[in-house]
Amino acid sequence: MAVQLDARPPVAPAPRHTRPTRGVRLSRFDTKYSPYLYIAPFFLLFGVFGAYPLAYTFWVSLHDWDLLGAEHPFIGLDNYSQLLADPDFWHSVVNTLGIFVISTVPQLLAALWLANLLNRQLRARTTWRMAVLVPNVTSTAAVAIVFAVLFGREFGMINWLLDHVGISAIDWKANRFAAWVAISTMVDWRWTGYNALIFLAAMQAIPRDLYESASIDGAGRARQFWSITVPLLKPTIVFAVIISTIGGLQLFTEPRMFNSGTNAIRGGPLRESQTVTMYMFENAFAPHYNFGYGSAIAWLLFALIAVVAAINVLLLRRLGGGARKEVSR
Repeated sequence: MAVQLDARPPVAPAPRHTRPTRGVRLSRFDTKYSPYLYIAPFFLLFGVFGAYPLAYTFWVSLHDWDLLGAEHPFIGLDNYSQLLADPDFWHSVVNTLGIFVISTVPQLLAALWLANLLNRQLRARTTWRMAVLVPNVTSTAAVAIVFAVLFGREFGMINWLLDHVGISAIDWKANRFAAWVAISTMVDWRWTGYNALIFLAAMQAIPRDLYESASIDGAGRARQFWSITVPLLKPTIVFAVIISTIGGLQLFTEPRMFNSGTNAIRGGPLRESQTVTMYMFENAFAPHYNFGYGSAIAWLLFALIAVVAAINVLLLRRLGGGARKEVSR
């Protein structure tokens, strides 16, 4: 009689599900939630000093908020409707955009050129890199006073130089476009070096092998700059454009100090260089003390900055896309 043996291997017993220890649970919690705890202080500070003031300003803009009065009645969107029909507000918007365009475009182009120059093998490179930052760390009030003297009508150095080339003296404070140019020159002098160091830091991260390969292929410095440096600097350029947009549209100290005198906050007798921030200050504080109207100006300025920054980013993306297509060809 034949006996059949079972050749199947024995089945191991199923493992028992043990409860994770306290240390394992803490380790899982740390891995999953610790990143949120690390960034929580930023959001806390942003909520206290950023989001809350923004929301509170909007709430104030919906009221007839006189700083010298005890009652602040709710008026809805009346401040905004009045502001949109205010010719002085639109006058300040045109001034702000004019100064922004005249100052920002040359500033970023000069900063890009200066950064490319500082990125080369120069003697005393550290000294030159520190020197370009000196205008930025100089007191804004001191810079404004010096430039106000330089652009003086009677004894200013700029008019003295213009007189030597046969150009009559210009009243830089009474002429609207001339005031834009003078203030833009001051802004460019202060911020070109700062943006140049931002571009320089990004250039330092570009691999040198790309330039060596391009040099072997016969590309000159100009071709390397436009085909390698500029496309790889696109994120940094976008960052610099956004920061310059925010700063340029909030310009206050330079035009305020440039027009020091009886009509300083008005930007001149006919508001030749009054920016939106100056008009906001004039209405929110002395002499009007209409905090609700000033808050409405602040919110429309916020919207203006967002729109202009978005337009700049879209333009840079299109230009960057065209540059990449040209390089691929």
